[in-house]
Amino acid sequence: SLSSLPASARTRLLSELSERRAEQLLHDWGFWARPQQLTPPGDWRTWLILAGRGFGKTRAGAEWVRGLVEGPSPLAAGQCRRVALVAQTAADGRDVMVEGESGILAISRTDRRPLYEPSKRRLTWPSGAIATLYNASEPDQLRGPQHDAAWADELAKWPRARDAWDNLQFGLRLGQAPRAVVTTTPRPTSVLRDLVAESGTVVTRGSTFDNATNLAPAFLDAVTSKYGGTRIGRQELHGELLVDLPGALWRRVRIDQLRRDGAPSHARMVVAVDPAASSGEQSAETGIIVAGRGIDGHGYVLEDVSLRAGPDAWGRAAVTAYHRWRADRIIAEVNNGGDMVGHVIHTVDPTAAFKAVRASRGKVARAEPVAALYEQGRVHHVGGFPELEDQMCVFTTEPNAMGASPDRVDALVWALSELMLGTAATPRIWSA
Repeated sequence: SLSSLPASARTRLLSELSERRAEQLLHDWGFWARPQQLTPPGDWRTWLILAGRGFGKTRAGAEWVRGLVEGPSPLAAGQCRRVALVAQTAADGRDVMVEGESGILAISRTDRRPLYEPSKRRLTWPSGAIATLYNASEPDQLRGPQHDAAWADELAKWPRARDAWDNLQFGLRLGQAPRAVVTTTPRPTSVLRDLVAESGTVVTRGSTFDNATNLAPAFLDAVTSKYGGTRIGRQELHGELLVDLPGALWRRVRIDQLRRDGAPSHARMVVAVDPAASSGEQSAETGIIVAGRGIDGHGYVLEDVSLRAGPDAWGRAAVTAYHRWRADRIIAEVNNGGDMVGHVIHTVDPTAAFKAVRASRGKVARAEPVAALYEQGRVHHVGGFPELEDQMCVFTTEPNAMGASPDRVDALVWALSELMLGTAATPRIWSA
C-alpha cells in the first residue's frame, strides 16, 4: 500500500497523480482512516465511539454521515435521505459537526459538498439528501421528525440527555435499518451506561494517543504531564468510562433519581461564587452556581455558569446570572480574595445585593451536610450539569484525591448552605 512505501516513493507517486485522482484520494476515507474509525460490521443499531479527546471522533462521525448520503455520483442517491445531527447546543452543531475542521463541509468533495442553510438548520446534498441540526438542550425539537440515520455528538455532555436521546430514538424509524453513531468522550451518565449495555450497541474505544501522529507534540506533552495517571486523564485522554469514586459524598445514581425537568416557584434564589485565586490558562475555575429554595422547601440547582477567566469576566458572569434569575443576592467565599471579591461584583453592578462568606471549616466539613440533603431527597438538579456532577461524584473525604480544586462543588455547597441550612460559614452583608 501507499502508506507502507518510503517517504520519497510516496512523494513521487503523489506528485504524479492528476488533480482529479488526487482529490479522489484525499476524500477516500477508507485509505486514511484508522481501523477504529471505520464503520463496524454486523447488525447493530447504535455505533458508540467512546474515546478520549483528539482521537478523531468528529471525523469518524462526519465521514459516516457522508458515506450514507453520497451515491456513486454527485446526483445519485445514497443509502439515507433524512439524517439528524444532534449536538449539546446549536453552536456546537454548527461549529463542530458542520463547519469544524473535521466537520461535514470540510471533508466533502467540491462536487458533492452540501448546501448549508444556518437559518433552517439544514444541509442539503446535490443528491437531495437532507441533514437537520438539533439542539439537545431542547429535546422537543426531536419530537415528531423522522430520520433514517443520526449522528449524536458528545452525548455524555447533553444536559437533558435522557429526553433528547429517547425522542431521537422514537424518530429513527425510516428505511429498512435506521442507525445512529454516537461520538463522545465518556462520562458515567445513566444514558451512556444504559447505551453501553444495550444488545444493539457496538462500542469502539480509543484514546487520545491513538491519533498521536496528527496531534501537536506540545499538546501531548502538556496533557501527559498534567493529567497522566489522574482520574480525569483516564476519562478525558484514555476514554475510560469510570464509575463513581469509592467514598464519594455524592452518588450519580442518586443525583439521577432526584433530577427534575422543572422547579416550583421559589421562595429564595442565590448565585454562589467560589472565586479562583488566580487567573490565566493554568488557573483553577471560578465556580458559579445558581440555586433556589422552592415553596416546597426543597433545593433546586438551576444553572452552572462556572468558567476559567479573570475577575472582570467571572464578575460579569455572576451579575448576569443574578439578573437573569432575579436572584436575592450573590454570595461568595472571600477567604482568598478578601474584599476584592465584593469590589469585583460592585464594579460590574453597584446595586447588586452581595453577601461575603468566610470559611471557618474545611471543604469536607462544609460539604457533608449538603451531601446529606441529597440523601434525604431534598435537592434536585433541574436538567443536567455534567462538569459539576463529575466533581461531585469524585469528591471524597480526601478531596485532594480528585486531582483538582472542586470549584463548582464549593459554589454548590455555599449556595445550598445559604438556602437550606442557614449556615453559610461566617457571613457579613457587603456595603458598597
